[in-house]
Amino acid sequence: MLYFRGCTAREKQTGIGEATERLLEIAGVDFHTLDDEKCCGSVLLRTGFIDEAKEQIENNTEILKGEKIITSCAGCYKTLKDDYEGLDVIHISQLLDELIKEGKIRLSKKDLDVTYHDSCHLGRHCNVFDEPRDVIKSVANLVEMENIRENSLCCGAGGGVKSAYPEIANQMASSRIAQAKETGCNILITPCPFCKLNLENDDLEVLDLTEFLMKYGEIDETQ
Repeated sequence: MLYFRGCTAREKQTGIGEATERLLEIAGVDFHTLDDEKCCGSVLLRTGFIDEAKEQIENNTEILKGEKIITSCAGCYKTLKDDYEGLDVIHISQLLDELIKEGKIRLSKKDLDVTYHDSCHLGRHCNVFDEPRDVIKSVANLVEMENIRENSLCCGAGGGVKSAYPEIANQMASSRIAQAKETGCNILITPCPFCKLNLENDDLEVLDLTEFLMKYGEIDETQ
């Protein structure tokens, strides 16, 4: 398998990449990464640079075709799955769900309340709602926010909004953070590095799903 880290996890949220690789190692997954990994082209596509995106997609396809691709970024997953042709892609939340149910990752369930934010790319765009929730429930109690699944609020970071309209992005993040606080939980989990980056705040611990498992899962590594 090829672990496609994605720009945000590779450069700005490196803990996500480290946690993902460690979980794959624990589960005995045979994977590799690219030394010279390029952007999937998601940002170019969403901000209207279509010609540049097409060139990026063509170049990446030559490298990625024939691989079973794992991605920890919801945006990369949506782009590689829907905007490329013929690629075999799985999001880390889906793979973790499989590995846990197969007993390849053994976790300890505890009395810990957490809440979960559905990423737009993984949720509404790709209809991946249950797998990340099942992973969370293998470790903790999931307390849902008011708006979830198809009706989840956007974190505000997608589609170039964070770069072009930072004030709007911050306002959207504040609305979502307020909903998370209303659950009474101290931990907010998301499956997207971009969402994690925009939802970070002083009142809640915001973690990627992989980081959450590594920190709170009490993983049995003796298998």
